[in-house]
Amino acid sequence: MTGDETCFKALESFDGGEVTFGNNLRKSTIIGIGSVGNQNLTVSNVYLVDGLNYNLLSVSKLCDAGYYLKFDYSSCYVHQTSDNSLVYTGQRKKDVYYLNFDHFTTGEQCFSAIATGSWLWHRRLGHVSIDSLKKLVKLNLVRGLPSHKLDLDGLCEACMKGKQTKSSFKTKEVISTSQPLQLLHMDLFGPINVMSLSKKRYVFVVVDDYSRFTWVFFLAHKEEAFDYFVKFSNRVENEKGLKISRIRSDHGREFENAKFDELCIEKGYKQEFSAPRTPQQNGVVERKNRTLQELARTMLHEFAVPKFLWAEAVNTACHVINRACIRSKLKKTPFELWVGRTPNISYFRVFGSKCFVLDESPKVTKFDAKSLTGIFVGYSNTSKAYRVYLPTSRVVIESINVKFNENANEKTEEGNSIVGIQDGATTQEIEFQPKDELPPVIIEEPLNRVGDNLIGGVNHEENTIDSTQDETPHDEPQPMPQPVHEPPEVLREVSSHPLSNVIGDPREGVRTRSGLNQMVGHCAFVSQLEPKSFKEANVDPNWIVAMQEELNQFERNQVWELVSLPSGKQVIGTKWVFRNKLDELGNVVRNKARLVAQGFKQQEGIDFEETFAPVARLESIRMLLAYASNKGFTLFQMDVKSAFLNGWIDEEVYVQQPPGFVDHFNPDHVFKLHKALYGLKQAPRAWYGRLCTFLLDNGFIRGKMDTTLFTKKRDDHLLLVQIYVDDIIFGSTNATLAQEFSSLMSSEFEMSMMGELNFFLGLQIKQLQDGIFISQTKYAKELIKKFGVEDSKSLDTPMGKSANIDADEKGKPMDITLYRGIIGSLLYLTASRPDIMYAVCLCARYQANPKESHHKAVKRILRYVKGTQNLGLWYGKQTELDLVGYTDADFAGDRMDRKSTSGICQFLGGSLVSWSSRKQTSVALSTAEAANKPRYTTTLDDANS
Repeated sequence: MTGDETCFKALESFDGGEVTFGNNLRKSTIIGIGSVGNQNLTVSNVYLVDGLNYNLLSVSKLCDAGYYLKFDYSSCYVHQTSDNSLVYTGQRKKDVYYLNFDHFTTGEQCFSAIATGSWLWHRRLGHVSIDSLKKLVKLNLVRGLPSHKLDLDGLCEACMKGKQTKSSFKTKEVISTSQPLQLLHMDLFGPINVMSLSKKRYVFVVVDDYSRFTWVFFLAHKEEAFDYFVKFSNRVENEKGLKISRIRSDHGREFENAKFDELCIEKGYKQEFSAPRTPQQNGVVERKNRTLQELARTMLHEFAVPKFLWAEAVNTACHVINRACIRSKLKKTPFELWVGRTPNISYFRVFGSKCFVLDESPKVTKFDAKSLTGIFVGYSNTSKAYRVYLPTSRVVIESINVKFNENANEKTEEGNSIVGIQDGATTQEIEFQPKDELPPVIIEEPLNRVGDNLIGGVNHEENTIDSTQDETPHDEPQPMPQPVHEPPEVLREVSSHPLSNVIGDPREGVRTRSGLNQMVGHCAFVSQLEPKSFKEANVDPNWIVAMQEELNQFERNQVWELVSLPSGKQVIGTKWVFRNKLDELGNVVRNKARLVAQGFKQQEGIDFEETFAPVARLESIRMLLAYASNKGFTLFQMDVKSAFLNGWIDEEVYVQQPPGFVDHFNPDHVFKLHKALYGLKQAPRAWYGRLCTFLLDNGFIRGKMDTTLFTKKRDDHLLLVQIYVDDIIFGSTNATLAQEFSSLMSSEFEMSMMGELNFFLGLQIKQLQDGIFISQTKYAKELIKKFGVEDSKSLDTPMGKSANIDADEKGKPMDITLYRGIIGSLLYLTASRPDIMYAVCLCARYQANPKESHHKAVKRILRYVKGTQNLGLWYGKQTELDLVGYTDADFAGDRMDRKSTSGICQFLGGSLVSWSSRKQTSVALSTAEAANKPRYTTTLDDANS
C-alpha cells in the first residue's frame, strides 16, 4: 500500500474500507487500487491509502504473485519463481529492507494536477468554502489565484472535522448601510480552555456592516475590550476620514457599562443592543464568530497544530476571510470594499505546513544548519513577512526568508497528523523583493499592541504582503528540491531523480530511508514509554503538550515570577520528570510531565525550615473501604492537579528556568517562587497546610489520630475524606454531600475527577452492590514476570511444612540487590495479601547477608503467588461495626537468639483491615509472656483507630 498516486502504472477508484495504524491511533481510507512497478518488477493489487506517508510491501503478496525473496545481512533479492531469474535487489537500512524503484512507468493518475492545485488553494485560503473559491476565480475578485477552472470534487476531511453543522435555511441578505463605519457589529467569544502563547483567553471581534471587513483582538480579560475599542475607533476613523455612526453588541458587561456609555456620549456614537437571549439580532458578528472558529479549528486539525496556537489560527482566519470571502450583493471582497482595490493573495500559504526559516543569528557557524524548522502560523501585521512557530524554542518569529512544504498529512513537531486532502508538494521562497533583508524577529503573539493589531485591516495588508509590487503576480511555484536522503556512511556520489519518480513521501527529508522503522515504532508505543530526559521527551508531541500543561498550571497558580538573581542568593536547579498515569489494568491513561526543583541543593535554615507532612496509612485506607462497604455508599476519587503548586512558602527561594523553556529575552533571569515546587523539601508540608486550612475553614473536622482523615456531619449523615498527598478519596452516606464536596474542591483547586474509586496506591478496588473486593492481581503478574517465575510450577503454600529458615552463615551468598528487590516487592504485595505476611517478613530478616537458601525461600513465595494471583480481600456488608483484634505468638521461634514472633489481625465489622508479623524485641521467658506482648501492641492500635 502507498499514499502516493504518482507511482501507479494503472489506478482505479476503489472503496476498500479503512486501514488502522499504530494501536488504533489513526485511521485512513483506501481510495484506490492498481499496479506499481517498472520493466523489471510489477506489483498488482496495490492499495492507494489516503494519508499514508510510506510505501509498504507485503512479502507474502509477492510470493503469491510468483516471486520469491532471499534476505541476508545487508540486502534482499527478488527472484522470478518460474526461471529463478533475479529481477530486483534491495538494501537494508536500520532493520528495514528497501526496494528502490528508480523508474516508474506511470499512467493515468487518480487526481489531475489541476485538482491537486485546486485543493492546495482551498487549504491556503484557510479552507474557505468551495463556492467562495470558485466565485473568486469567476469574478476575478483577487490577484494571484490561478485562472484555470477549479476541480474541487470530493470532500475535505479537515473541513468535516472543523465545520460540519446541521442544515439550515438562510435568509435573504439586505444591505442596510451605504458606506464603511456606518454600523459596527461587536462581540466577544471565550474563554478558550487553552491559553495562547501570550496568555490570552478571549477574542474581541469587530465587523464593519457595509464591507464585512473584520478585526480581531486577543484579550486576557473581558474588561480589556473597552481599551482596545477606544484605540481601534480612533485609528479607523483617521484611516477612512469617516465617523462611526452606530455600534451594535449584546448585553455583555464588557459592552454595557459606564465607560462605553461615556464614550458613546463623547463621540456621538449610537449604541444598540440585541434583545436578551436573541443572538439573531446581532447575527452579522455572531456568524462571523462561527466562521472564524470553524476556519481556525479546521486549520488546527489539518496538521494537528498544537492548540495553544489557536490565536495564530484565528488571526490567519481573519486575514483570509477579509480577502477571500465575498459580499454577495456587492460581488466584492471585504478587502476591496474597505481598501478600494482587489487583494493579491499569491503569497498565501497553507496554515500549519512545515517550513524552513533562514537562521541569521550571529551565533551560526559555517557548518551549522542554515535553516530552522518551523510551523507556518500566519502573516505579519507590521512587516512584509511570514510568521513561523519554532517548536524547539517555543516562540513565533517573523521572517521573509522562508521556504514552505505545503504537502498534506505532514506531521508537526508537536502534534500527530490528521489525514486530509492529498496535494502535490510545493516549495517556494517568498518573493517580497524588499529593500533590505530583515533578520527573523521574535514575536510572542500577534495583535497584542493595539496600534498594530488591526488584523486584516488595511494597514495589515499594506505592511505585510500587498504592495505596489504585487501588480506582477508571483512566478509559478517551482518544483521542490530533490529529497535529501540519509547521509551516506562514506563519501560517494548521490544521484538525484525527478520528483515524480521518487517512491514515498519526499517531504520527510532525511527520514525517507529510515522513517518507516521509526514510524512503526512510534505508532506502536507512542506515549507508552517514559522519557528519561528532556531531550527524549522533546521529540514526542504528547510529552511536549504535557510539559506545556504543567507550565500552564504554574501560570494559573501564580507559582513564580521571572526576576534577576539578587546578589548573594543561591539558585536551585530544575529538571523534568516524566511519568505515565495508569488505570487499574495498567493501561496508560495520561502522560504527566512534572517540573521539579533539585531540592538536594537546599540548605536547612536558609531555604527551608519544617518539612514533615502526614500521609495516610494503608490501614486507614482499608478501614475506610470497610466502613463504606458496611454502610453501602460509593467511594469516589479525585486528584489535585499539580497540588504542590498551591502551597505557599515563607522562604525566599530562586530556581532556574525550566529546560527547553528559557525566556529568550531574559535568558539569565531566574524564577522567584511564591508557592511550592515539586522537589522542594518544604513542598509536601506547604501543600498539606494549604489543604488542611481550606477544609477546616469549610466545616470539616480533622481526625485526632489520623490527621489525613477529615469528616463532616449533617444531620444523621457523614462525609468522609481521606487525603494521600494530592489524591483524595471521599464518600458519604448522603450522595448530595459527596457532590457538594466535589464542587467545593473544584471551586478552590484545579481538580481531575476520576469517578468511582477503582485503583489507588496499587490496589485494585471493585465496588459491587454487596461489598468491595480489594486485590493486586496486576501487580502480582508483574512480579511473576519481573523475577522470572512465569514458567515455574505454582505451589499451594508460601512455605514448606518443615521450612527451617535461619542465617545460614555457611551458605553461598547471593546478589544482595536482587534479594532486597524481591523482598521489597513482596512486602508491597502484602497490602492485600495477609496470607504471605509471615513468610515474607521471615525472609526479610536476612537482607543484610542473603544466601542461596534465602533466595530459594522467596522464590517459593513467588511460585505460590503465581498460583494465587487473583486472591484478595472481600469486604462484605455486615450488621455490626465492631473493631476486633486477634493475636498469637510462637515461643522462642528464632533458633539463633530465641526471640518469639508475634502475629496480629484486626477486623472492622468482620472485614480484615490490619495485620502484621513481627519479631519481638526481647526474649520472652514464658509462652504467656510471648502471647501478652502482641496483645499490648494490638490494644494500642485499637486505641489509635
